[in-house]
Amino acid sequence: MKESMQLPDSAQRVADLLNAIGHDKPVVMLPETGKTSAEAAAGLGCDIAAIAKSIVFRRLSDDAAVMVVASGANRVDEQKVAAIVGPLGRADAKFVKQRIGYAIGGVCPIGHVEKTVMLIDEDLMRLDSLWAAAGHPHAVFNLTPQQLLNMTGAPLADVALRVETRVA
Repeated sequence: MKESMQLPDSAQRVADLLNAIGHDKPVVMLPETGKTSAEAAAGLGCDIAAIAKSIVFRRLSDDAAVMVVASGANRVDEQKVAAIVGPLGRADAKFVKQRIGYAIGGVCPIGHVEKTVMLIDEDLMRLDSLWAAAGHPHAVFNLTPQQLLNMTGAPLADVALRVETRVA
């Protein structure tokens, strides 16, 4: 991982946003893609749980983008999200690019082109440090869970898919 002087345009846009809000960590470029949580964690040498992945849905009632920023270790429970924001549908790559402003694999939790309904996975609050996508599949930035909450203004929610085990 390296700090690059020449960031791709979408990552530079995130770097400029972070700078404008006084964030103290730079956008860094991974030598390999960080498109998945596992790839990003491997490239950063961190636990997969510390990857703050952005999952986008389409709200059926008004076609709004709904973003869940979740721990890379969790699968998002679509039913839990729908119970909070309303019935959901899939968001394809074109929808994500048009409504959020980033390509899938580099979806940043800030700097969206349209107002986005957002939820933050409460499990992220258990960690000291997070890594989020910075607008490009190779670009990430470091932040704390509290910084994520402050930057997004999004509420915490229980969004993780949890497998219930029953004891007979």
